[in-house]
Amino acid sequence: MKIIMIFVFGVMMTAVVVAAQNGKMSWNFDTDKIGETAKGFTNERGRWEVVADDTAPSKPNVLAQLARSSGQTFNLTLVTNTNYKDVDVTVKMRAIAGSTDQGGGIVWRAKDAKNYYVARYNPLEDNYRLYHVVNGQRSELKSAEIPHPLGWQTLRVTMTGDHIECYYDGKKYLDAKDSTFKEAGKIGLWTKSDAQTHFDDLVVSGKP
Repeated sequence: MKIIMIFVFGVMMTAVVVAAQNGKMSWNFDTDKIGETAKGFTNERGRWEVVADDTAPSKPNVLAQLARSSGQTFNLTLVTNTNYKDVDVTVKMRAIAGSTDQGGGIVWRAKDAKNYYVARYNPLEDNYRLYHVVNGQRSELKSAEIPHPLGWQTLRVTMTGDHIECYYDGKKYLDAKDSTFKEAGKIGLWTKSDAQTHFDDLVVSGKP
């Protein structure tokens, strides 16, 4: 009887671990305080604050990047309690302003504020690009031309092993293999320079 109970407990614990590893996490920012950084998000660079947006996919709040940073600044917020290697991340994004740069994107496998992958859409350039950023220097891995519509767009990134796939409004545009960052890391959100952007409905799943 004791052996059976130990076996059943072991199966239950394994199920819990698997559920935790593949656990889905999401943020809509609707219970966060306006004017402050969202709970669990860092302010690595730029000015990340929760604001109200009447157009938000899930009203009333979004997470906004509000800084008008200089030319090569990468504005970045990381989600502190995330640690994913194989990952599936989706976010909705709306470009608000920016004369040098606009739009933004998703960060994953981030070791710190200077080392990570990023896939971003820039409506000023009408392109969707995948980079790795090493010691603060980014290198382009793939690029696709996409004419920009107005309003909200949905970005999605999946990475399994060294295989990266990037989607824009449900269609895959970028497919690449890269092993620069092999270990699990944080996810986050990103804009460049003076790009002011609203983000909503961030969802992640995967395993460390």
